[in-house]
Amino acid sequence: MTHSPEPGEVFETDVELRWHASPLTRALASCAAVALAVAVGGSRWQLIAFAAPLLGVLCTLGWQSPAPVLRVRATPAAQRCFESEPVELTVRVTTSDPDAPPTELELSAHPALWFDAAERIAEVAGEGALGKSVTATAARWGRYPIRATVGAVGRGGLLAGTATVAVAEVTVFPLAPPQSTPIPRSELLDRVGTHLTRHPGRGVEYADIRAYVPGDPLHSVNWPVSARRGSLHVTQRLTDRGADVVVLVDDYPQPGGPATVATERAVLGAAQVVQTALRNGDRAGIVTLGGRHPRWVGPDIGQRQFYRIVDAVLGAGDGFETTSGTLAPRAAVPAGALVIAFSTLLDTEFALALTDLRRRGHVVLAVDVLTGSPFEVEPDPLVTRLWALQRSAMYRDMATIGVDVAAWPAEQPLESSMRLVTQRHRPTAVRR
Repeated sequence: MTHSPEPGEVFETDVELRWHASPLTRALASCAAVALAVAVGGSRWQLIAFAAPLLGVLCTLGWQSPAPVLRVRATPAAQRCFESEPVELTVRVTTSDPDAPPTELELSAHPALWFDAAERIAEVAGEGALGKSVTATAARWGRYPIRATVGAVGRGGLLAGTATVAVAEVTVFPLAPPQSTPIPRSELLDRVGTHLTRHPGRGVEYADIRAYVPGDPLHSVNWPVSARRGSLHVTQRLTDRGADVVVLVDDYPQPGGPATVATERAVLGAAQVVQTALRNGDRAGIVTLGGRHPRWVGPDIGQRQFYRIVDAVLGAGDGFETTSGTLAPRAAVPAGALVIAFSTLLDTEFALALTDLRRRGHVVLAVDVLTGSPFEVEPDPLVTRLWALQRSAMYRDMATIGVDVAAWPAEQPLESSMRLVTQRHRPTAVRR
């Protein structure tokens, strides 16, 4: 795997130019050719004296100093930002020959990433360099390589060279909605967290009152009840526990049309689930299946984990692991983890990965990001109806094997779609 630059690194490399005749060389050659043609065709030998100096200048091409070598330096080489957040980039080009300074420096990127019109071009005194600073902004998440087109003249101005090199990369993170997404109900890990469970322990939610047992803390004694019953009684409370949330993203090739467009919603949904889990103090991880090299990040906590997960989805940086195969690695999905998958559910291999996770004992919730039919051209209404019936049958079949499927319509927020499924088999808490 090739090394991806980390934020703050400086990109610096020598550029190999593609040399060709400069405008001066073409002008000299054209004038000499016209003069010789007229001298030979019109019997005007005097024009040979006019063409001779021009040919002499062209003949000095081999005597000139070697072609200069350009060196490009970009600061920083990689940047991370969110949508519509501006970032600054400085590119500087120097040459090995001070007498042949660079003549061209242009920056280009994907049309979704635009540069600020206010650019600064500065000549560095003493060594002949060219620099440019720009402010870049992108309104859509993704990875945006920035390329620099540089140029210089060599061998007395008779040769001109140009080259295009990728000098930097801007990774734009998606802005996840602030709403919190629910998690499927299950037996959570015995770890301090924020999710209310049915197990009595050290919490704040009332559970029951029972007789005092030696060893119970005195602060849990319910004195009014003890006075009425004539013996010590303690108040039991429900404990709060933490969860391991692993997001599974479908990265398999999708057919053109609505299915391809729906893949963007999978990334936004994954970012929202991960953001909610980390905000609640849970451990979050991610697995992307279907790409050339499936990527995964093990569950962890902290703000840095959010950036590592988004990097894994976008394939940026080196903070993730790569694997082979079509199933989620066991190291990426620890025992007792909750799996939330985002997919169009059109690929059989991804469905097999969900089945394998369920067979391991994980609670699996699949979110269907495909809205409507996957046909690029609107089919007959009967075909659309048959497709909806087949989709409903697939939901029922997957629920039979233990994988619940939540439909995510375009007009409905993610948290509402997930809540409809997670509340179907909500266990009843022990309350009095």
